[in-house]
Amino acid sequence: MSSDTLDLEGLARYLHLSTEQVQKLVNRGKIPGRKVAGRWRFSLPEIHQWLEERIGLTEDEEELERMERALAQDQSEEIALSELIPEQAIAVPLEARSQNSVIHQMIQLAARTGWLLDPERMEQAVRRREQLHTTALDCGVALLHPRRPLPQILEQPFVAFGRTIQGVPFGGSRGMLTDLFFLILSVDDRGHLRTLARLSRLLAQPQFLTQLRQCDTPAEVLAVIRESEEQLD
Repeated sequence: MSSDTLDLEGLARYLHLSTEQVQKLVNRGKIPGRKVAGRWRFSLPEIHQWLEERIGLTEDEEELERMERALAQDQSEEIALSELIPEQAIAVPLEARSQNSVIHQMIQLAARTGWLLDPERMEQAVRRREQLHTTALDCGVALLHPRRPLPQILEQPFVAFGRTIQGVPFGGSRGMLTDLFFLILSVDDRGHLRTLARLSRLLAQPQFLTQLRQCDTPAEVLAVIRESEEQLD
Protein backbone atom coordinates (compact mmCIF):
# COMPACT_ATOMS: atom_id res chain seq x y z
CA MET A 1 0.00 0.00 0.00
CA SER A 2 1.10 3.59 -0.62
CA SER A 3 1.59 6.07 2.22
CA ASP A 4 -1.74 7.67 1.23
CA THR A 5 -3.68 4.39 1.59
CA LEU A 6 -4.90 2.74 4.80
CA ASP A 7 -6.40 -0.65 5.53
CA LEU A 8 -9.21 -1.16 8.05
CA GLU A 9 -6.88 -1.54 11.03
CA GLY A 10 -4.77 1.43 9.96
CA LEU A 11 -7.83 3.65 9.61
CA ALA A 12 -9.01 2.60 13.07
CA ARG A 13 -5.65 3.63 14.56
CA TYR A 14 -5.71 6.90 12.61
CA LEU A 15 -9.20 7.79 13.86
CA HIS A 16 -8.54 6.54 17.40
CA LEU A 17 -11.52 4.19 17.10
CA SER A 18 -11.81 0.43 17.50
CA THR A 19 -11.70 -1.75 14.40
CA GLU A 20 -15.28 -2.82 15.17
CA GLN A 21 -16.48 0.82 15.24
CA VAL A 22 -14.84 1.56 11.89
CA GLN A 23 -16.22 -1.64 10.38
CA LYS A 24 -19.75 -0.61 11.37
CA LEU A 25 -19.30 2.84 9.80
CA VAL A 26 -17.93 1.25 6.62
CA ASN A 27 -20.78 -1.25 6.43
CA ARG A 28 -23.31 1.60 6.70
CA GLY A 29 -21.58 3.53 3.92
CA LYS A 30 -20.58 6.32 6.33
CA ILE A 31 -16.89 6.25 5.43
CA PRO A 32 -15.57 6.46 1.84
CA GLY A 33 -13.61 3.36 0.88
CA ARG A 34 -13.33 0.57 -1.68
CA LYS A 35 -12.53 -3.11 -1.69
CA VAL A 36 -9.34 -4.33 -3.38
CA ALA A 37 -8.88 -8.10 -3.60
CA GLY A 38 -11.55 -8.51 -0.97
CA ARG A 39 -9.99 -6.11 1.56
CA TRP A 40 -11.04 -2.57 2.43
CA ARG A 41 -8.72 0.22 1.33
CA PHE A 42 -9.11 3.90 2.25
CA SER A 43 -7.57 6.93 0.56
CA LEU A 44 -6.16 9.35 3.12
CA PRO A 45 -7.12 12.45 1.08
CA GLU A 46 -10.72 11.12 0.86
CA ILE A 47 -10.75 10.46 4.61
CA HIS A 48 -9.55 14.02 5.27
CA GLN A 49 -12.32 15.38 3.02
CA TRP A 50 -14.89 13.21 4.83
CA LEU A 51 -13.68 14.45 8.22
CA GLU A 52 -13.75 18.09 7.06
CA GLU A 53 -17.32 17.74 5.84
CA ARG A 54 -18.39 15.96 9.02
CA ILE A 55 -16.82 18.60 11.24
CA GLY A 56 -18.43 21.39 9.22
CA LEU A 57 -21.91 19.86 9.28
CA THR A 58 -22.29 18.82 12.90
CA GLU A 59 -23.40 21.21 15.65
CA ASP A 60 -23.18 18.54 18.35
CA GLU A 61 -20.72 19.82 20.96
CA GLU A 62 -19.94 16.35 22.31
CA GLU A 63 -19.21 14.93 18.87
CA LEU A 64 -17.00 17.90 17.98
CA GLU A 65 -15.05 17.43 21.20
CA ARG A 66 -14.65 13.71 20.53
CA MET A 67 -13.43 14.39 16.99
CA GLU A 68 -10.98 17.03 18.20
CA ARG A 69 -9.52 14.59 20.72
CA ALA A 70 -9.41 11.78 18.18
CA LEU A 71 -7.38 13.97 15.81
CA ALA A 72 -4.76 14.66 18.50
CA GLN A 73 -1.75 12.36 18.41
CA ASP A 74 -2.04 12.05 22.18
CA GLN A 75 -4.18 13.59 24.90
CA SER A 76 -1.44 16.04 25.95
CA GLU A 77 -1.28 17.55 22.46
CA GLU A 78 -3.62 20.48 23.00
CA ILE A 79 -4.34 23.13 20.39
CA ALA A 80 -5.26 26.73 21.21
CA LEU A 81 -6.77 28.92 18.52
CA SER A 82 -5.73 32.05 20.44
CA GLU A 83 -2.10 30.97 20.00
CA LEU A 84 -2.54 30.35 16.28
CA ILE A 85 -3.84 33.86 15.51
CA PRO A 86 -1.14 36.57 15.66
CA GLU A 87 -2.39 40.07 16.38
CA GLN A 88 -1.02 41.41 13.08
CA ALA A 89 -3.21 38.90 11.20
CA ILE A 90 -6.46 40.37 12.56
CA ALA A 91 -8.46 43.12 10.83
CA VAL A 92 -11.50 44.72 12.48
CA PRO A 93 -12.84 46.05 10.27
CA LEU A 94 -11.78 44.30 7.07
CA GLU A 95 -12.34 46.78 4.24
CA ALA A 96 -13.91 44.41 1.70
CA ARG A 97 -17.33 44.32 0.02
CA SER A 98 -17.18 41.35 -2.34
CA GLN A 99 -16.04 37.74 -2.27
CA ASN A 100 -13.00 38.50 -4.43
CA SER A 101 -11.89 41.44 -2.29
CA VAL A 102 -12.40 39.43 0.92
CA ILE A 103 -10.14 36.62 -0.29
CA HIS A 104 -7.50 39.04 -1.55
CA GLN A 105 -7.45 41.11 1.63
CA MET A 106 -7.43 38.06 3.90
CA ILE A 107 -4.38 36.73 2.05
CA GLN A 108 -2.67 40.12 2.31
CA LEU A 109 -3.53 40.18 6.01
CA ALA A 110 -1.89 36.78 6.47
CA ALA A 111 1.15 37.96 4.51
CA ARG A 112 1.80 40.67 7.13
CA THR A 113 3.17 37.98 9.42
CA GLY A 114 6.01 37.09 7.07
CA TRP A 115 5.03 33.42 7.44
CA LEU A 116 3.22 33.21 4.08
CA LEU A 117 5.97 32.97 1.45
CA ASP A 118 3.85 33.02 -1.72
CA PRO A 119 0.64 35.05 -1.24
CA GLU A 120 -0.34 34.84 -4.91
CA ARG A 121 -0.22 31.05 -4.97
CA MET A 122 -2.17 30.80 -1.72
CA GLU A 123 -4.81 33.22 -3.02
CA GLN A 124 -5.28 31.10 -6.13
CA ALA A 125 -5.59 27.95 -4.00
CA VAL A 126 -8.20 29.54 -1.70
CA ARG A 127 -10.20 30.79 -4.69
CA ARG A 128 -10.19 27.30 -6.23
CA ARG A 129 -11.44 25.84 -2.95
CA GLU A 130 -14.33 28.33 -2.84
CA GLN A 131 -15.24 27.51 -6.43
CA LEU A 132 -15.56 23.81 -5.50
CA HIS A 133 -17.90 24.52 -2.59
CA THR A 134 -18.37 27.57 -0.43
CA THR A 135 -16.90 27.56 3.08
CA ALA A 136 -19.59 30.01 4.23
CA LEU A 137 -21.81 28.82 7.10
CA ASP A 138 -25.34 29.90 7.95
CA CYS A 139 -24.11 31.74 11.04
CA GLY A 140 -22.35 34.42 8.95
CA VAL A 141 -18.89 32.84 9.20
CA ALA A 142 -16.61 31.59 6.41
CA LEU A 143 -13.69 29.22 7.10
CA LEU A 144 -11.34 29.97 4.22
CA HIS A 145 -8.57 27.51 3.33
CA PRO A 146 -6.94 25.81 0.35
CA ARG A 147 -8.20 22.36 -0.61
CA ARG A 148 -5.01 20.77 0.74
CA PRO A 149 -2.33 22.31 2.97
CA LEU A 150 0.60 24.02 1.22
CA PRO A 151 3.49 23.53 3.69
CA GLN A 152 6.11 24.52 1.11
CA ILE A 153 4.95 28.16 1.19
CA LEU A 154 4.35 28.46 4.93
CA GLU A 155 6.90 29.09 7.65
CA GLN A 156 4.45 27.76 10.26
CA PRO A 157 0.73 27.09 10.68
CA PHE A 158 -1.46 30.04 11.67
CA VAL A 159 -4.91 31.58 11.31
CA ALA A 160 -5.98 35.05 10.16
CA PHE A 161 -9.27 36.72 11.10
CA GLY A 162 -11.25 39.56 9.58
CA ARG A 163 -14.66 41.16 10.22
CA THR A 164 -16.28 43.23 7.50
CA ILE A 165 -18.36 46.27 8.37
CA GLN A 166 -21.37 44.77 6.65
CA GLY A 167 -22.28 41.32 5.41
CA VAL A 168 -20.83 40.14 2.10
CA PRO A 169 -22.47 37.71 -0.36
CA PHE A 170 -20.19 34.69 -0.02
CA GLY A 171 -22.26 31.76 -1.25
CA GLY A 172 -24.06 31.01 2.01
CA SER A 173 -27.27 29.01 1.81
CA ARG A 174 -30.55 30.90 1.40
CA GLY A 175 -28.62 34.03 0.44
CA MET A 176 -27.18 34.50 3.93
CA LEU A 177 -24.51 37.23 4.15
CA THR A 178 -21.11 36.64 5.73
CA ASP A 179 -19.18 39.10 7.89
CA LEU A 180 -16.71 36.98 9.91
CA PHE A 181 -13.81 35.33 8.08
CA PHE A 182 -11.21 32.88 9.38
CA LEU A 183 -8.33 31.93 7.05
CA ILE A 184 -6.89 28.56 8.12
CA LEU A 185 -3.31 28.02 6.94
CA SER A 186 -2.04 24.61 8.02
CA VAL A 187 1.07 22.63 7.13
CA ASP A 188 -0.56 19.18 7.23
CA ASP A 189 -4.01 17.62 6.99
CA ARG A 190 -4.27 16.57 10.62
CA GLY A 191 -3.37 20.06 11.81
CA HIS A 192 -5.97 21.55 9.47
CA LEU A 193 -8.69 19.21 10.73
CA ARG A 194 -7.80 19.86 14.37
CA THR A 195 -7.95 23.63 13.81
CA LEU A 196 -11.26 23.24 12.02
CA ALA A 197 -12.66 21.11 14.86
CA ARG A 198 -11.48 23.64 17.46
CA LEU A 199 -13.08 26.50 15.54
CA SER A 200 -16.31 24.56 15.13
CA ARG A 201 -16.51 23.99 18.89
CA LEU A 202 -16.06 27.72 19.49
CA LEU A 203 -18.70 28.62 16.90
CA ALA A 204 -21.15 26.41 18.79
CA GLN A 205 -20.76 28.55 21.93
CA PRO A 206 -23.88 30.76 22.39
CA GLN A 207 -22.22 34.17 22.82
CA PHE A 208 -19.01 33.67 20.83
CA LEU A 209 -20.10 35.24 17.53
CA THR A 210 -21.97 38.08 19.22
CA GLN A 211 -18.85 38.99 21.18
CA LEU A 212 -16.63 38.82 18.09
CA ARG A 213 -18.95 41.20 16.25
CA GLN A 214 -18.57 43.71 19.08
CA CYS A 215 -14.77 43.78 18.99
CA ASP A 216 -13.09 46.96 17.77
CA THR A 217 -9.42 45.95 18.11
CA PRO A 218 -7.28 42.85 17.48
CA ALA A 219 -6.55 42.66 21.20
CA GLU A 220 -10.27 42.43 21.95
CA VAL A 221 -10.67 39.64 19.38
CA LEU A 222 -7.90 37.62 20.99
CA ALA A 223 -9.38 38.20 24.44
CA VAL A 224 -12.78 36.85 23.32
CA ILE A 225 -11.18 33.77 21.75
CA ARG A 226 -9.00 33.14 24.79
CA GLU A 227 -11.91 33.42 27.22
CA SER A 228 -14.10 31.17 25.08
CA GLU A 229 -11.36 28.54 24.91
CA GLU A 230 -10.97 28.62 28.67
CA GLN A 231 -14.66 27.79 28.97
CA LEU A 232 -14.22 24.87 26.57
CA ASP A 233 -11.26 23.43 28.47
